[in-house]
Amino acid sequence: MRGEYKVPGGKLVAVDLEVTDGRISRAAVSGDFFLEPDSALESIDGALLGMSEQATVAQLAQVVQSVLGDDVTMVGFSADAVAVAVRRALGHASRWEDHEFEIVHEGPESPAMHMALDQVLAEEVGEGRRRPTLRIWEWGAPAVVIGSFQSLRNEVDPEGAERHGITVVRRISGGGAMFIEPGNTITYSLTVPGSLVEGLSFERSYAFLDDWVIGALHDLGIDATYVPLNDIASPAGKIAGAAQKRMANGAVLHHVTMAYDIDASKMLEVLRIGREKMSDKGTKSANKRVDPLRSQTGMARAAVIEAFKDHFRGRYATVDGAVTAAERERAEDLARTKFSSQEWTARVP
Repeated sequence: MRGEYKVPGGKLVAVDLEVTDGRISRAAVSGDFFLEPDSALESIDGALLGMSEQATVAQLAQVVQSVLGDDVTMVGFSADAVAVAVRRALGHASRWEDHEFEIVHEGPESPAMHMALDQVLAEEVGEGRRRPTLRIWEWGAPAVVIGSFQSLRNEVDPEGAERHGITVVRRISGGGAMFIEPGNTITYSLTVPGSLVEGLSFERSYAFLDDWVIGALHDLGIDATYVPLNDIASPAGKIAGAAQKRMANGAVLHHVTMAYDIDASKMLEVLRIGREKMSDKGTKSANKRVDPLRSQTGMARAAVIEAFKDHFRGRYATVDGAVTAAERERAEDLARTKFSSQEWTARVP
């Protein structure tokens, strides 16, 4: 059995295994990483022998780390990376190449409907009724989307929101508030089975699931990097923020909002936290637009999105898809009864 794991921003780790009576009887780790001294590779292989085929990533990483002395230098990989590769070889984790992804890019939806579609499609992926899905959002109205655990009154100025006709909705994932104007942001959701990120910590899973869009941005000439925990940035500043939700059925919902061209002045009138963040940068009264994707690519928003989709198709097996009638019906019900309700939006007052 063979498993591979490409460390985000690092190297490829591969492992070939044999299992006898439920335990690893042969292990050979390889890859394009750097390791000194050479003899440490034999120590890593030996540490895996006798481990149960049901061993967790934490248990596997611990046993690998236990045989690495202070004189060992690992560059581009880690004991955790070896453990993930082992779990994949044993069939507990999947690779990008093991899945066919559906790309869904449909017309504008209301803010509440976008929240509902995220929940419904994640539930469907977790139940195995839908392929892993990349969904590109089109916004039907301006919005502020707050994280599942944020305080409504601490984040949003209701007078500013009303003055600018902005709807406030709460999503099911954590993280911070997003200021949205149709045409000025690029938002997508990547919904995958838990097996794809099996064994990865939350922080590692963010980098892992953002890796493709980092590559897409590089294609467009942007020197983008992942910034822990959940940001994507370039030398000119922050480009995007991500949020995640681990569903009860195992699916992982990972969504990202990118700034294409944002009215910073309007944002500061609507988001309280935005004023605080901007004030410590000396730009509290700035009357300007924040347009990292527009200015750094010189491309129309639609062209940037198509470039993203093309990059994703070039990396992974994909099919073009759509929200099914049954999924839409369920989402419309949730948009009305949950995501448009004051009970949900103000669940943290």
